[in-house]
Amino acid sequence: MAAIVRLSSAYRRAIKPLFYQSTLLVRPVAVPHKYQEQPHLLTARIHSSQALYAGSDSKAASLHWTAERVLSILLLAMGPVAYYSPGPAIDYSLAAALTLHGHWGLGQVLTDYVHGDTKIKIANASLFLLSTVTFAGLCYFNYNDVGICKAVALLWSK
Repeated sequence: MAAIVRLSSAYRRAIKPLFYQSTLLVRPVAVPHKYQEQPHLLTARIHSSQALYAGSDSKAASLHWTAERVLSILLLAMGPVAYYSPGPAIDYSLAAALTLHGHWGLGQVLTDYVHGDTKIKIANASLFLLSTVTFAGLCYFNYNDVGICKAVALLWSK
């Protein structure tokens, strides 16, 4: 946009650019001098998680990212398997996978939106409690009732 403004101002001054249609004339906007002196001010306001400050291993972060993607693909595959062959093994696998998927997802939300050491500790403890209660509830439902697969099938049949 800035290049277009500069070209249009050149035209208004009756200076015709040599290659008006050329991409050689498109350049990034020049940064004002005050930002060139202290470039760290532009990135100082970006929030990053506490794990990055603690010197976490990038390989561990990469493995966690890969595990999240594998679990998501596994959940996609478990849908048809649960529909065509429901059973206790699939029910408990779904309970574990859904709980872990929710735990990791809510953990990312907490990392992004909860700030302050005390608040982070309380939020993480609450998340672990919620995940534990969720997994225990799903296992209880699988053991004492029809199970997750048959419960979803009953919901769809009505």
